[in-house]
Amino acid sequence: MTDFAAARANMVESQVRPNKVTDPALIRALATLPREQFVPGERRPLAYVDEDLPLGGGRYLMEPMVLARLIQTAAPEAGGIALVVGSGAGYAAAVLSRLCETVIGVESDAALAGRAAATLTDLGIDNALIVEGPASAGYPKQAPYDVILFDGAVPDFPETVAAQCAEGGRMVGVLTGGGVGVGRATVGTKFGGVISKRPVFDANVPALPEFTEAGVFSF
Repeated sequence: MTDFAAARANMVESQVRPNKVTDPALIRALATLPREQFVPGERRPLAYVDEDLPLGGGRYLMEPMVLARLIQTAAPEAGGIALVVGSGAGYAAAVLSRLCETVIGVESDAALAGRAAATLTDLGIDNALIVEGPASAGYPKQAPYDVILFDGAVPDFPETVAAQCAEGGRMVGVLTGGGVGVGRATVGTKFGGVISKRPVFDANVPALPEFTEAGVFSF
């Protein structure tokens, strides 16, 4: 039987901390949230490995280190509101729920959205909501967002979602557009209604299937 508590501690100490993740609240969230509960039953023994885990239907749970660095880069604040685009199994939303006041996850796959909502309920997480709908549209009803996280690679930040970012807010994700040949974890910060992008580190994670080059724009 897998010792998930030990595996979780090992994930934090061998994958997360050595890769420039230093925020105490984020580390505490990663060290206490049962990541295995967000993984399909037959794959739960692999919940803490340093790779992307398939969830079914072409969707993946993002590698822990990449997710942790993206969230740290986004600098979520206790009173803020966050949006997770393509929230999948709900793990990123759960992590952000420990760092923000409110989290909305938008997920286009009905089965995944239902499973994610049930997992959050089982864990007693009541400040994160999973909404079924097109991830590429974001969730304008609760906008503007202080933090927007893309839970999978996209060619660029879509204009429809960028419009939902608050002034001074941050968008983070792994961008693959522009013919760069490698995914680049990127932060976009909104000032004066304009989002300026800055690459942070190289990363390769599976793409969010519904995003295409046609649905994005470059700043």
